[in-house]
Amino acid sequence: MDETHGRMRVAVCGLAAVAAIVGGCAKPRWQQRVEGAVTYLGHRNWIVVADAAYPAQRSPGISTAVTRADHLEVVKAVLDTVDRAPHVRAKVYVDAEMQHVPEKYAPGIGQYRSRLETMLKGRPVEAVPHEKLIARLDEAAKTFKVIVLKTDLALPYTSVFIELDCGYWSPEAEAALRKAMASAAGQ
Repeated sequence: MDETHGRMRVAVCGLAAVAAIVGGCAKPRWQQRVEGAVTYLGHRNWIVVADAAYPAQRSPGISTAVTRADHLEVVKAVLDTVDRAPHVRAKVYVDAEMQHVPEKYAPGIGQYRSRLETMLKGRPVEAVPHEKLIARLDEAAKTFKVIVLKTDLALPYTSVFIELDCGYWSPEAEAALRKAMASAAGQ
């Protein structure tokens, strides 16, 4: 390769790198996976944003991806993706234990709780004991797909569990339907 051709290649590669930075780099693989998965997931599927110590579960319906990303960044990206999907909505659960973890044993937990609370403001969030959430996932994974996104966060009881619900059919509509069906059956 001659010197001029070599300089042109370097210039073209440099321009491509600048374009990637200015135009935004490609999304991380875990985020691409979430965006793709939400299109085929539906109600009763789960997405979990897990801390570093979250166990690898053996149920065949559970798949785990290591993100190597900031925990709250992953939570935000997942919720944003679900919010954009017309067919599903997020039901958010957190470990009940998290509110009781003292800063003394988990430095940074107070700041994490505060940032998570700000991020989830306006959303209904249910605090459930960790073991019950794990059991729910195991049960759900017998029939439905569960995606676990493991982050590098090293704070206890900080996983965020997102159960997907139907985005275009509310719990109130379902209750009215069931009531009408029961009424019709009783006639």
